Amino acid sequence: MKALLVICVLALASTPVILARTMDRCSLAREMSNQGVPRDQLARWSCIAEHESSYRTGVVGPANSDGSNDYGIFQINDLYWCQPPSGKFSHNGCGLGCNDLLSDDITNSVRCAQKVLGQQGWSAWSTWHFCSGNLPPIDDCFK
Repeated sequence: MKALLVICVLALASTPVILARTMDRCSLAREMSNQGVPRDQLARWSCIAEHESSYRTGVVGPANSDGSNDYGIFQINDLYWCQPPSGKFSHNGCGLGCNDLLSDDITNSVRCAQKVLGQQGWSAWSTWHFCSGNLPPIDDCFK
């Protein structure tokens, strides 16, 4: 019995712990601003995070039609942008593991999302149609 307990404890100790949180529009905007994201983009990023993950950092989306998955607050695709934990092929354009996008520290997610934006534009996100028009101003988050 003790041996089984020791094995369970060791298994849990070797399992990576992914801390995740649920943000809101303003906490995301402030954090992204602190990371140097231009203020004129923050309302769009907040809209995308709302529609992609409900502001949750630890979300792994269901399989897409091509078998890929989307990770984190911005639902970044594992076929193109991050290396999935399964080891399946990825172009890994952001040069990081997909689990790095699930952390409560959104730095990797922000940097990778900016890279996606730079290469593919806002339409890289399937929810972009919700965020392409006039959006509520983000300025109230900085008062």
